[in-house]
Order: sequence, then C-alpha cells, then structure tokens
Amino acid sequence: MRVGLLQLTSGDTPEANIPQILTYMRDVAARGAEFILTPEVTNCVSLSRKHQQEVLHFEEDDPTLTAICAEAKALGVWVLIGSLGLKTNDVDGRFANRSFMISPEGEIKARYDKIHMFDVDIDETESFRESSGYRPGDQAVVVETDFAPVGMSICYDLRFAHLHRALAHAGAKILTIPAAFSPVSGAAHWHVLLRARAIETGCFVIAPAQCGTHSAQSGPLRKTYGHSLVVSPWGEILADGGVEPGVTLVDFDLKEVDKCRRMIPSIAHDRPFAGPVCPSQKTL
Repeated sequence: MRVGLLQLTSGDTPEANIPQILTYMRDVAARGAEFILTPEVTNCVSLSRKHQQEVLHFEEDDPTLTAICAEAKALGVWVLIGSLGLKTNDVDGRFANRSFMISPEGEIKARYDKIHMFDVDIDETESFRESSGYRPGDQAVVVETDFAPVGMSICYDLRFAHLHRALAHAGAKILTIPAAFSPVSGAAHWHVLLRARAIETGCFVIAPAQCGTHSAQSGPLRKTYGHSLVVSPWGEILADGGVEPGVTLVDFDLKEVDKCRRMIPSIAHDRPFAGPVCPSQKTL
C-alpha cells in the first residue's frame, strides 16, 4: 500500500492552516496515496492557553475537521488526522487533544484522545505543562480499516511501550504516532523510540510530524523537530521527512507484519510474572 505523510508548520490560526493541508492532501492522493496522515495539533500550534480559548472550536463545528472530512470523501482516501485541539464541556475548561480516523466516505470511524500528557522540564528554556490546558484521555483505540487494523496514539504516548504493546495485542498491524516533538528531545529520542515501538510490536509505525518555527499571533513561538518517519516491523526506517514542511510518500507491504512476527514472535511470548519488590521495602 502507499501512504502519504503531511509534515506541517501549523500556525496558531486554525483557518489559515487549512489551505496548505488540503493542497498537500490533493498532492499525495494524485500520486497514489491510499492512506494520508497529518501530524499532532494539525489545526493550531500555540503555547498561549488564552489564545487557544479564543480560536479553538468544539468538535461539531471545527472547520479543520469539516474540511478534511470533505476532502477525504472527494479524494476517496483514508485519512488519519493526527490530532486537533478541541474545546470540551469539561467543568475545568480544558481542551481535548483528539485524533480522528476518517473513511473514504468522509465519515469519522474512530476517535482517540491522547492519554499521556507532556508535563516536562527539558532544560532552562523549554518547559511544558500540557495537562494545564488539555485533559487526558483514558481509552486505547484500535480501528478497523479496509487495509489493516490501526492502533492510534499521539506524540508523548510514544514513550509508553505498554500502550503500544496493548494495541498490537488487540490486533493492530499499523501504529500511528503523530507528533509535535520538541527539537531537543527529538534529536535525542525520536528515531530510536519509533524504531523500538516497531520492533517490539512487529507493527509498521507511521509518525507524521510538525516541523520548524510556528507563527503565532499570541504567546511565544514554538519550534518542533520534524522528521516524519515510517518504520518497518523489522525496525528499518523506510522514510524520513527531514525538517521542512512537505509530503512524504512510502510504499510498503503489510505481509511484512506477519513475516516479522513469525521470525521473532515476541508479541506471542508475554508471560505473567510476580514482583518486583524493592530490596529495601519492608514486608508487611
């Protein structure tokens, strides 16, 4: 099958990002992509919670979601919207970081809300508290498509191996890990973690990414790492989107999933075990 990854430098005005998204979708569809993927926070990259409150929408009236669903139908392709920042009815006013699988009929086939929040202090200049603006999800998702079962995750979820192993155990042959990764942690960890998730699950991993310096009407500018990747079940990097906005097309054979799982069937070798107990822990 042929997949098309969109690497974006989304700004903080959702409507302004839509034309580029649709242009890239048409480009990769014209070149044979059957499955198109966009990165995390496709609609709005912003570090200002106040600005997000002003420009984000509820799911039912989000213009980016409406436009992509219509374009998926027009092109007759599957689309993974890496995620959208969306308003919710939560009493604390926090947003959802929500991924969508869209069918060739333009219908929402699955939703996934990011489970793990990016609350980190990378260095003196980079600190993030995703949970201050976004509320975490609590449901892992595998969605059936007409080409393979797909396990959905988002960005920081990448660091939680047990989530992706659970997706594989639930039948996923492809893992989608759209991201807006920090340049510092991206340079250190992005490639190796994506390869690890592919190897330990025997899945293809598809990871479309945000890149570059993102324009902002309000708040500080944010930078993201780029390097949209496709990784085989054997851990081979099949494509790397580099650091500029654009598209990446990749052909792969889903039979490789079963082949790799036959060669090293570790996904079938999980066993229950007791412990561990810290040696210094007192017995009650």
